Amino acid sequence: MTSILIRNARVVNRGAIKEADILVKEGRIEKIAGAITAVADMEIDATGHYVIPGIIDDQVHFREPGLTHKATIATESRAAVAGGVTSFMEMPNVNPPSVTRELLEAKYRIGARDSLANYSFYMGTTNDNIDEVLGIDTKRICGIKIFMGSSTGNMLVDDEKILERLFANASTLIATHCEDEMTVRRNLERYKEMYGEQLTAAHHPLIRNEAACYVSSSLAVALAKKHGTRLHILHISTRDELDLFDHVTPLSEKKITAEVCVHHLRFCSDDYAELGNKIKCNPAIKDARHRDALLPALLDGHLDVVATDHAPHTWVEKMQPYLQAPAGIPLVQHSLNVMLEFYHAGKISLEQMVEKMCHAPAVAFRVQDRGFIDEGCWADLAIVDINHDWTVKPDNILYKCGWSPFTDQSFKGKVLSTVVSGHLAWHEGRFREDKMGERLLFDR
Repeated sequence: MTSILIRNARVVNRGAIKEADILVKEGRIEKIAGAITAVADMEIDATGHYVIPGIIDDQVHFREPGLTHKATIATESRAAVAGGVTSFMEMPNVNPPSVTRELLEAKYRIGARDSLANYSFYMGTTNDNIDEVLGIDTKRICGIKIFMGSSTGNMLVDDEKILERLFANASTLIATHCEDEMTVRRNLERYKEMYGEQLTAAHHPLIRNEAACYVSSSLAVALAKKHGTRLHILHISTRDELDLFDHVTPLSEKKITAEVCVHHLRFCSDDYAELGNKIKCNPAIKDARHRDALLPALLDGHLDVVATDHAPHTWVEKMQPYLQAPAGIPLVQHSLNVMLEFYHAGKISLEQMVEKMCHAPAVAFRVQDRGFIDEGCWADLAIVDINHDWTVKPDNILYKCGWSPFTDQSFKGKVLSTVVSGHLAWHEGRFREDKMGERLLFDR
């Protein structure tokens, strides 16, 4: 394996920024020091640039198997790497859904073959696969996914007895999509009666409203507290839910954690007028009162982790009328750019960004030897020019679907190089594909 020496880096790690060289050998960080004299196979001069731990995105949908007209593990992992994301945890609502150990391991084989980033895949739950779920190897998967509200795919778990058994007996992290199905259905029928075919994306946050989120999230929290479950609630989108979460206990000691996604931090319901179905997602992007409460909650510890819920669909699919257009936004290539917008606006520090996008996912999921720039850890690194001006255009969008809600948006900050498990996977605008990423392992 090629050794790499990164010189003159501004290393962002564990709440501090320091000038250092980084020596990578055999896939891991061998040494971090002010001036390293060792000879390496490759040297990169990072003068003036920042080196951050590779971002760990704990929620993506890469659509394989079965939905590969939208995306593949190969295409989306490359988009991730170009955006500084070195590890991802991918969702089970594919075709067929990942609801048996055999189907799950089939996805891991695709990851080993095709993923340029490090990878893990959630075990999916249904109302009738609890024995499969409870028999999973907890050290080799990121967690169990429960859809407590229906979304893309047909994996709703709404049997109260099954939910009780899952929360009572799960030996690993449970990640939940929380929207109350009955609330959503009642709202949908009401608005269909009012507007019929005139419904648009602007109605989405009224149909999938804050009440639907709170009813489901509060149920999940109650079940977790009752059974002592390790619960991680995905994509919190409302200010109403924030008080469900502890902001005092250190993350490493929390039993209940919460994630916020970049689109809920970045957009609000006013943006439907311009972007329409392009930002239709579940849970819905809501009004500015909710959006503006999320970043402070991230910084004060009510919310723990930043992710994307990257969920691509084709342009043709998204341009259908509102009721037919699927929910989901492609985001994994641009999550760092969204957070750098907040940095340049003085709303978050680089150290806090790294804490929430790199350190916190590693701690919350107990990812083995990743998420930090420490000697002995896997070398997952991104070299970033935080002042590089560029514009999102169709020719630099790497998602298979080919579009982004940020098309024609100018950003300040660009990933120059990405190292994945010691392999220089992205450098000078090109992928290096002679080595794929590694399967994530977990200290459980």
